[in-house]
Amino acid sequence: MDSLWVVVCACLVFFMHAGFALVESGFCRQKNAVMVLLKNVGVLAISSLVYYAVGYGLMFGEGNAFIGLSQLFPAGGSEVSGLPIYVFLFFQLVFAATAATIVSGAVAERARLGTFFAFTVLTTAVIYPLVGHWVWGGGWLSELGFHDFAGSTVVHAVGGALALTGAVLIGPRLGRYGADGRVMPAHSMPLAALGVIILWLGWFGFNGGSTLSADAEGIAPVILVTNLSAAAGFVAALLHSRLRSGGLDLSMALNGALAGLVGITAGADVIGPGESMVVGAIAGVVVVEGVMLLDRLKVDDPVGAIPVHLICGVLGTLAVGLFASGAETKGLFHGGGVGLLGTQALGVGAVTGFCLVVGGVAWVAMKQLPGGIRVSKEHEIEGLDLAECGVEAYSSGTSGVAEPEAELQPSGSLALTGEVAS
Repeated sequence: MDSLWVVVCACLVFFMHAGFALVESGFCRQKNAVMVLLKNVGVLAISSLVYYAVGYGLMFGEGNAFIGLSQLFPAGGSEVSGLPIYVFLFFQLVFAATAATIVSGAVAERARLGTFFAFTVLTTAVIYPLVGHWVWGGGWLSELGFHDFAGSTVVHAVGGALALTGAVLIGPRLGRYGADGRVMPAHSMPLAALGVIILWLGWFGFNGGSTLSADAEGIAPVILVTNLSAAAGFVAALLHSRLRSGGLDLSMALNGALAGLVGITAGADVIGPGESMVVGAIAGVVVVEGVMLLDRLKVDDPVGAIPVHLICGVLGTLAVGLFASGAETKGLFHGGGVGLLGTQALGVGAVTGFCLVVGGVAWVAMKQLPGGIRVSKEHEIEGLDLAECGVEAYSSGTSGVAEPEAELQPSGSLALTGEVAS
């Protein structure tokens, strides 16, 4: 039963990639939808091969406090955490793919496909497994008592930090930060909303499966607090965006739900229902402010991946040090003192710092390769679907030529709008 539960949850996490594909394609412009979908499916395929061949061994192999050192291509016949190794491996594999796909949204519409896939290989073969070993593979953060139940740091802060390096070093989309403050509207809010609902559903497997056991008493509270935090994040982001802009910004509210999910992931096993709503509400407000901050800094993130995954991943990790009420893991507000909060801060700081440095070096190195890390100006203006894939996302009977930069709409909201691009 334990194995069956974990396999079902792994399939739910696998299905989350449909949600990521819909969110990213919906938030981006119509002329790049096919390329977005290609990247999302490609990340899943590449991560599956690379993590099985290399990443799993570095993450869970016997080694030292910093790296696992087992053989490549792990064989069956053994158990890990009471589960058949292939059950455990598949569950971990879909988590690795999730960390890698976070980067896709932040560099959408202008990153070269080849260099992006090369970065995916590096992420799932080395970067993610190293951090995972520190926390879940018996490494140095685990020995210090760092608590990250399902990956606010290991998955989301890692993916968000790598996304930040890519967004900064690739640069914003052409025309994104012009003198007249133009924005690039989402082409399909229905796709984005459906994607968030799929992600919300999949998160019950993401967090619920991390119990690694079919024990209803352990699963039920984890799923409950996951749902409550997401709901609070949606409502808080919607209300806060109304206060900040005067409008009901659906894109902000959708990211608020995701922010709540990311925020509760580290402590879903030790944070109670009431406090999970507090975590989600704070995350919902923070993600709105995070989107605004990136715009002020002129860091172009078409889907809000950096505020959702990096900023709220850090927030969720620190929330454990404040709100944890587990039998052995107690936060500051439950008599645990500042020790756990300090450990959480140390852990998330070390992980994000490591990812920012390694990710930055990787993008800079790939920038020196022929072709660099960004598509040509001509292809970016035309749209990557026709210029590089040779096909439109929607058969309209027209040429599908993308809108020129001069037709980009003037900004009037905090985030992406639901108006259809020309």
